Amino acid sequence: MAKSETNPKVDFYFTKAKTWKEEIEKLRTIILDCGLNEELKWGCPCYTLEGSNIVLIHTFKEYCAVLFFKGALLKDPDGVLVQQTKNVQSARQIRFTGVREVTGAKTLLKKFVQDAIKVEKAGLKVSFKKPEEFAMAEEFQERLGESAALRKAFEGLTPGRQRGYLLYFSAAKQSKTRHARVEKSIPDILKGKGLED
Repeated sequence: MAKSETNPKVDFYFTKAKTWKEEIEKLRTIILDCGLNEELKWGCPCYTLEGSNIVLIHTFKEYCAVLFFKGALLKDPDGVLVQQTKNVQSARQIRFTGVREVTGAKTLLKKFVQDAIKVEKAGLKVSFKKPEEFAMAEEFQERLGESAALRKAFEGLTPGRQRGYLLYFSAAKQSKTRHARVEKSIPDILKGKGLED
């Protein structure tokens, strides 16, 4: 596969990096060697194939990582891929805490990128849990029971928006917080908006 060119619009991500600079530059070189297009999405270097997102480089306080958008579909017999949280259904990461780790994982990383390309070319899709499979906060359930308009509006949202609200409401530990989140979100739900809209 032909090596891809760097995208000048993405260069700032690597020049501004204060931590993990050497690691992410090495990751960039490895991924570009796999023939993907480099783009800037969500403020991060994203590598695409014919417009489809394949892999993304991002940094955190404790590590830097390569995220595979359809990582759940990749074969991972050694358990290298990490699910960020239990609610992440599709994406998986490979995390790094040093440039030697990145260098040592070059062959494995390229294999995962090539496998991710094959998954995309085959048109494979991740089966997402349906919104009704997620826990619904009691406080939200009560409000849905009280208002037919709210129930209809919520059911009219996309599955992703429904999922977002359900996770947001359920994540609060105290009933008072869950109740406040529900009440604050009702106007947006009635307008057909998601949490991030």
